[in-house]
Amino acid sequence: MKTLPGDHGHSQAEIEARIGAPSGRGYLRDIVYGGIDGSVTTFAIVAGVAGAGLSTWVIIALGIANVLADGFSMAAGNYSGTKAELDDARRLREVEERHIRTYPEGELKELREILRLKGLSGDALDGAVAQISQNHDQWVQLMLEGEYGLASVDPHPLKAAWATFAAFLVAGMVPLLPFLFGMNDAFRLSTIATLITFFAIGAYKARWSLAPWWKSGLETLAIGGTAALIAYFVGTLFQV
Repeated sequence: MKTLPGDHGHSQAEIEARIGAPSGRGYLRDIVYGGIDGSVTTFAIVAGVAGAGLSTWVIIALGIANVLADGFSMAAGNYSGTKAELDDARRLREVEERHIRTYPEGELKELREILRLKGLSGDALDGAVAQISQNHDQWVQLMLEGEYGLASVDPHPLKAAWATFAAFLVAGMVPLLPFLFGMNDAFRLSTIATLITFFAIGAYKARWSLAPWWKSGLETLAIGGTAALIAYFVGTLFQV
């Protein structure tokens, strides 16, 4: 049988290891987000400056400044946003713990409703409510998942920030390479390299998608290419 992305084993040991230590959402979103934005914003500068007919050194200076400054800004923004999610999850945990202490009957009713919506009924529902409510941590976690939709694995703000910055840095340098190496027809080569990067990012994220790799690649290529075309057109309006 062909192995597909996301497939996993179902032995008892594999099940216990996977369910006992879930990996969470991972850093795919951070990598794709940083990579696409790095390519788009840097090439937008390249296209805009080239469209305006300015020198190669202006392209390099503005491009590197964008990669470092905007990359750091995105990483910092992702760190702050992820940390805010983590802080909110901790706040909600404290709320649920306080409610369980103060309004245990009401929380038992909420627990029963959550389990009912999961398909339990009758004696099975009564038994599950009684058993889960005996374990404080499990009770709180189930309330967080059922009432607020929070996952059991907390995000890591610093790791998310590093993933975004690294992807932004790598993808953002691609449009600048032909200019840094002093290649002939640097803008055309930069355009080709950037379009290939857009397609590669889309194809990469298809590993975690049901869409074919080529379709995901073309979708990302269309988005990035449109942004690049807009930037170049605006640059031509200020041509010197």
